[in-house]
Amino acid sequence: MSGRPHCSKLLDVDADEASEELTEVVCLESELQDGQMMEVEVGRHNVLLVRSEGIYSAIGNQCTHYGAPLSKGVLSGHRVRCPWHGACFNIQTGDLEEFPGMDCLPCHTVKVENNKVYVSVNKKAARQTKRIKSMGSRVEGVIHTILLLGGGSASLVCAETLRQENFGGRIIMVTRDNLLPYDKTRLSKVMNVENDSILLRRMEFFHKYDIEVWLSKEAMSLDTEKKKVTFDDGSVQSYDQLLISTGCRAKGLECPGKDLENVKMLETPEDARQIHVACIGCHIVIVGTSFVGMEVASYMTDKASSITVIGSSELPYQKTLGPEIGKVTMMMLAEKDVAFYMNDNVSEVRGENGKVKEVVLKSGTVIPADVLIVGIGVIPNSEFLQGTPIAMDSKSSVIVDKCMRTNVLEVFCGGDLATFPLTMAKDQRVNIGHWQMAQAHGRVAALNMLNIPTELNSIPYYWTVLLGKNIRYTGYGEGYTDIVVKGKAEEQKFLAFYIKDDEVIAAASLNYDPAVSAVAERFAAGNTITKKEAESDDLRWLKLKLS
Repeated sequence: MSGRPHCSKLLDVDADEASEELTEVVCLESELQDGQMMEVEVGRHNVLLVRSEGIYSAIGNQCTHYGAPLSKGVLSGHRVRCPWHGACFNIQTGDLEEFPGMDCLPCHTVKVENNKVYVSVNKKAARQTKRIKSMGSRVEGVIHTILLLGGGSASLVCAETLRQENFGGRIIMVTRDNLLPYDKTRLSKVMNVENDSILLRRMEFFHKYDIEVWLSKEAMSLDTEKKKVTFDDGSVQSYDQLLISTGCRAKGLECPGKDLENVKMLETPEDARQIHVACIGCHIVIVGTSFVGMEVASYMTDKASSITVIGSSELPYQKTLGPEIGKVTMMMLAEKDVAFYMNDNVSEVRGENGKVKEVVLKSGTVIPADVLIVGIGVIPNSEFLQGTPIAMDSKSSVIVDKCMRTNVLEVFCGGDLATFPLTMAKDQRVNIGHWQMAQAHGRVAALNMLNIPTELNSIPYYWTVLLGKNIRYTGYGEGYTDIVVKGKAEEQKFLAFYIKDDEVIAAASLNYDPAVSAVAERFAAGNTITKKEAESDDLRWLKLKLS
């Protein structure tokens, strides 16, 4: 494809420019120093006031992801990073610059007179804490088609970015789910969840911006030469450019009894609801001590009669968060009477009348069970790519470059299925199955589809929730050789630095906000954090005042 695909005109998203404004004095000029920010109220509207390089700006103070107060986040240059989950916003425009947020923030007018700082809020705009970035729609006569396989965050962000950049062709998103794109991170945290409450966008949104969504449809084969995809219903769709973001599915047990009733895996909102109902007042066994298994165990502590967790390693999260933090999380759940059998595996599931009755471990231990929940890893949904020229690694993940391009022209890949060079890990090829990174993949893929050269430079950032407490993590800690812990892990307040070659490569925290966001900003700026800095009692390099 030569040049940039055809573009559309912007839709008028906010026609009432003359809405009444509310103006208030929010502070004296001397109260806010350069490089500082503060939360202010204008009427009943919560506003973030920032002073950077001598210029004042005001944007909404609530992160568009889960509503965190940005005033408690990290200010770096012209952007602020959320203290909870790492979303970043431009302080002058309110535009989203880093995920996991989806939307931008409202932007307000600031003026300084007689040492007083005034903020003016448009009453109509201020009713909304979120602002959808200006987007175009389809242009009649433009026949260029971009096909997005998968209905997760990579595909959704790709579609939105295309329209934000005024691509005027056809966009088709195809998903095997029977639901519009939704927040999958919530499934293991709030299991009794209604579909409507976790949708990222509603159908009106897709109609407004001419994004076709095909539900309950799965790709079965791909012909890259003819640029055609065949689906499970026999239909065939041609494309000019293709994004493959079909993700992964849960890996099942391989042992006798694996198909008994009440052996559950968590993949969809319906699965989550079924697990919730099946576990109330029952004896449950959970296999797997990574994020899904531990979050489900946490969720069930006040619902199930008994909870037993089986892990193949010595401690939970051993490969990701390390033994020190794994020990703390195990202790937290043990205090809620969760039983752990570590360094063990399931050898058999015994049933009665077709339902689970007992779980037999390789050690010989027999555990009574009414429900068995399996969270032992994932399998890439890449079988339909077999026989194509698309390069995959030994684990059947698709290999891409920093622009999310595969080795086949006009075929891109993103999300959990992609293995890609991570800038902060010195371009080591990695596979990171986390929400924020998949969103970043979608954006980068879209821009490169439009011949806007863009490389992936996002810093991994994720979180897990146990018993209402958030553990946050940033960076890429694989292969770390040392760990430096600030605070006391056993007191459930800590900041951990993961060290490799005398440099910090990742950080995790509990009750130490916004430390992880501050570390993420340091990584994003390309600045090295030395082991000496991590070991120091002086944390001013993080721009924090922490005890």
